Amino acid sequence: MTKVTIYTDGSARGNPDGPGGYGSVIEFIDSRGQLHVKELSQGYRKTTNNRMELMGAIAALEALNRPCEVELWSDSQYLVNAFNQHWIDQWIRKRWMRTRKEPVRNVDLWQRLLRACERHTISWNWLKGHSGSHGNELCDILATSAADSDDLIEDPGAEI
Repeated sequence: MTKVTIYTDGSARGNPDGPGGYGSVIEFIDSRGQLHVKELSQGYRKTTNNRMELMGAIAALEALNRPCEVELWSDSQYLVNAFNQHWIDQWIRKRWMRTRKEPVRNVDLWQRLLRACERHTISWNWLKGHSGSHGNELCDILATSAADSDDLIEDPGAEI
């Protein structure tokens, strides 16, 4: 199984009703020892920071063309804790409800993320944002540049 390191970040300007973007960096070393790096980003007209954090992970995992052993790094506790603290398992068990009256937000993206995870082995890792991690800093630049670009698309699932 190919070992891959993924960094992700999300950004939203005027959260929750402004433009936003995600940035992802995929890194792996091929069988000849050569490092490969792929950068992904996209901006959206109206979205939220949490949606962009999820989209960063989704875009990177969907870009992998075969099963991989993934080490995913994010500065989003929302994303990382959903897996490491098993929130997502509880949400599924409760049919996407946090409490009897409060549905989980961003269900469309959580379900898409689960589908993107299916064929990979993933370790979910949190790192403090703007703490000097090259991958995280690059993702931040990609995400904010995407949010600030003129090439923005609609986020059809945004709960705005």
